[in-house]
Amino acid sequence: MASRAEPTSRAEPAEPDDTAGRRDWRDVARDAADLALLGILLILAAAPVLTAASAAGTASAAVHDWMRTGSWPSARTTVRRFGRAVLPGVPVSLLGLGGAVLLAADLAALATGRVPGGPAALLVTALIAAGLAGYAGLVVVEVGGNGGGRWRASARRAARACLDAPTRWAALTGVVALAGLLAVLVTPVAVPILAGYTVAALHAVTARRPVPAVGPPSPAEPVPVAGVGRGGLR
Repeated sequence: MASRAEPTSRAEPAEPDDTAGRRDWRDVARDAADLALLGILLILAAAPVLTAASAAGTASAAVHDWMRTGSWPSARTTVRRFGRAVLPGVPVSLLGLGGAVLLAADLAALATGRVPGGPAALLVTALIAAGLAGYAGLVVVEVGGNGGGRWRASARRAARACLDAPTRWAALTGVVALAGLLAVLVTPVAVPILAGYTVAALHAVTARRPVPAVGPPSPAEPVPVAGVGRGGLR
């Protein structure tokens, strides 16, 4: 009797693709170019001054969508958000401009000795200005999560977040302070590009959650499951 022929070879199991989901230098360069373009458009839209708040909120909403979904909103969506936020953002623009002018005048007066107080008063005023700038950065992030609007609700939520997480508030203050320092050091042409990176940095710092203490979970509380996403999404 003829014996059944043995198969000469077996199909090797397919090896997992190690490159799936891995980002290379082209993805990084594309993201850098997108953020640079975002900063340029932000500065152009904020040039009339009264549209500064709506421009910042629209840019923040675009970064929020990008970090949450990995893709940018369409041009139609962005234009619609900007047009809808122009009128509500006018008082916010005036308030922000007035506050910045008053703080700058106060710092200049203290630095030149026209107002008594000396270095101690100058340091305290500078710390207050930096803290307010960090709070303003968090407000912009919250507005981005609301589709580029709802400034009053976003301001209240940002105030509570600053009190609940002072370390994150300090980190946001550092981001704004570093961006201000770089804006002074770089050439004026690069300032609009820096604006886009600053908005993205504010979102990245805000999205980071504090690391919980290591230990067994309480039986009465469920074990939280953290979703893994792009940029440490909330």
